[in-house]
Amino acid sequence: MARDRASRPEARPLRLFVAADVPEGVRQRLEDAIAPIRSEVRGKWVPLRNWHVTLKFLGSTYPRLVDWVAETVEAVAAGHGPFESSLTGLGAFPNERKARILWAGLDDPEERLSAIAALSREFKAETRSFTAHLTVARFDPPAPLAGRLEDVPASSEPFPIDRLVVYRSRLQRPAPRYEPLREFPLGGR
Repeated sequence: MARDRASRPEARPLRLFVAADVPEGVRQRLEDAIAPIRSEVRGKWVPLRNWHVTLKFLGSTYPRLVDWVAETVEAVAAGHGPFESSLTGLGAFPNERKARILWAGLDDPEERLSAIAALSREFKAETRSFTAHLTVARFDPPAPLAGRLEDVPASSEPFPIDRLVVYRSRLQRPAPRYEPLREFPLGGR
């Protein structure tokens, strides 16, 4: 009987994360700027539609907890007003010599994205410090990017950060599909 319950779709965990979206025009300009690197370096390039600022990866979450997650994220969103950010340039984790991740950084001088990323005591704290970024590509084996990133025009004009989105990630090939489940305006508007 328990096995039958566990096999039902409504009992299967959902892979969730909380993010802030970046306007399509900003993402498109970034994609154009990185085109030369993309043509020269092999890797798993994240599709433009999947570029966002992950604020909290929740991972495997049971469906019965989705409403609770939404309520928690809504409360966090209501406690933070809208603001502006901008792309600041490219970087790599762990470093440019042996890059596993290519990313575009976001301006966060007042640490507003960092404060939101802390989200709530209800969610497990991150072990790494928060760096506001869009993941652009992943490399395995690591890619040598030293000297390739400085001249790429990967900065942008300011754009609004005005809502939080709870996404469901559906793992599939060639890239995951992200489905927005709930959106919450910053400042609770």
